[in-house]
Amino acid sequence: MTTESFSPVGAHVPVAGGLAKSGLAYAAEIGAETIQVFVSNPRGWATGPGNPGQDALLRERADLPVFIHAPYLINLGAPDEAVAAKSVASLEHALRRGAEIGARGVVVHTGSAVNGSRTHGLERMRARLLPILEGLAEDAPQVLLEPMAGQGRVLCATVDDLGPYLRALDDHPKAAVCLDTAHVFAAGHDISTPAGMRAMLDRFGEVAGAHRLRLVHANDSAAPCGANRDRHANIGSGYIGSTPFAELFTHPVSAGVPVTLETPGPAGAHASDVEMLKKLRDNVPPSPGKRRQAGHEIGHDRHAGRKTGAG
Repeated sequence: MTTESFSPVGAHVPVAGGLAKSGLAYAAEIGAETIQVFVSNPRGWATGPGNPGQDALLRERADLPVFIHAPYLINLGAPDEAVAAKSVASLEHALRRGAEIGARGVVVHTGSAVNGSRTHGLERMRARLLPILEGLAEDAPQVLLEPMAGQGRVLCATVDDLGPYLRALDDHPKAAVCLDTAHVFAAGHDISTPAGMRAMLDRFGEVAGAHRLRLVHANDSAAPCGANRDRHANIGSGYIGSTPFAELFTHPVSAGVPVTLETPGPAGAHASDVEMLKKLRDNVPPSPGKRRQAGHEIGHDRHAGRKTGAG
């Protein structure tokens, strides 16, 4: 495997107690080669300054690609102007913090029209997000748009939905994509076979272009294909299964792209998932004794066991 096609494997890490102090220790514990963090409450609007010392420690880790996940409440397509204003402020905060810690990108959900037409939702999203993109410096983190699971009036769920979404942003160079395997599966892409995963990635290349994919959230799904429900499971413990994930490391669209887990924790489970993906990447057959028992698999809420905090 060449350096250009090497995909680092990691996970979303907890940061309670210090962005670098906790995050880097957890990364070492599970063998992560890349990490994703929160820099504010993921389920609230409150923002705050970072810790310069902790920020510096993360910036020093040039070997460890870092990504930020913006708060879940952000909805740039919302008809409610108060929600929209808070969404813009929250994303701008995440991007500022991303620059301070040397993050490569900030993941943000693509949003929902809530009610009314998706066309109007896309128009609202454009009016709010395009000025943010235009204001980013060349070396600023990219905005990584994460398609959702297809619930409600979401603006982007399937790979094909990325076409009009990116066009609404004038195909801006600072707009890239984070693909979540559980989301695309729930949205209707059957990636439970290697051929299905390849077909989805092929279509991504056709619709968005391979250059747009900058991060993959590798999650198995506790919900069936097309269920439009966002429920994460550990790798090999859900409806997708482990084998299709190997395609992420060889397909020309995704080879070389960092892969992070958002699967149910705690550390032991995350370490097992990281090990599984590394073995798939390195063509090492997985050990049959490494998987968890039933009860720690299907049926978890997407964030069950994830012990994260604001940083």
